[in-house]
Amino acid sequence: MALASVAFVREHLRAPLTLALLVLIPALFVIASAAVLGEFASALGGAVAGASASALGAGWAAAFLAGALGFFQVSSSREADRRLALAGLGPAAVAWARIGASLALALIVSAAAFVTLELREPPVHPAHAAAGVAAFAVIYVGIGTLIGSFVFGPLEGSLAIALVFLVDAFSGPGMTDSGGIAAVLPTRQAAELLIAAGAGQGSPTEDWLVVALTAIASLAVAFLAFWWAARPRNG
Repeated sequence: MALASVAFVREHLRAPLTLALLVLIPALFVIASAAVLGEFASALGGAVAGASASALGAGWAAAFLAGALGFFQVSSSREADRRLALAGLGPAAVAWARIGASLALALIVSAAAFVTLELREPPVHPAHAAAGVAAFAVIYVGIGTLIGSFVFGPLEGSLAIALVFLVDAFSGPGMTDSGGIAAVLPTRQAAELLIAAGAGQGSPTEDWLVVALTAIASLAVAFLAFWWAARPRNG
């Protein structure tokens, strides 16, 4: 499975431009995010700004790219994964290999976003911020693969991810003056961690547990999505 995961990562990084974009897009997003998120938060009644906005922007940069990568891993490889499963690897092993590749790609975009954050506006709690950014990416791997299980077209899938991302980003903690839909968003606690890390505040243990459980649930969703795509079809 490890070899298959490496092969899947190579599949996505075959073109040098892809790797460059995985590094440049999070960096540009983080650089531009602080002022933009602060302005939107002010307009929506929220209060996130400064270092907290930069930290939150790093999370969103990693999230969007991880979600897109998760979607395309499912949507672009259905037939290949079925052939691998039928050749003897089995759908569960294919799914685990895809999970490994997804985590590796999520780590790349998370690292790019976090390094840019450190260079631009270092958070007071860097370890907390790094964990929060990685949590965003892992959670969106699950969202992207779930969308890829039901939406086959690349344009439709990309738009669906963008829709989820926009609703999530602009309804989340720090962006509005009330709970509303933010109370049920999967990235709510991860966003709270990043806001606190940027502001130099601590986060309760309960928040960390919720983030960990949400990330585990996201990986479970991703596993089921990859397994479903790779399983043999009758007829």
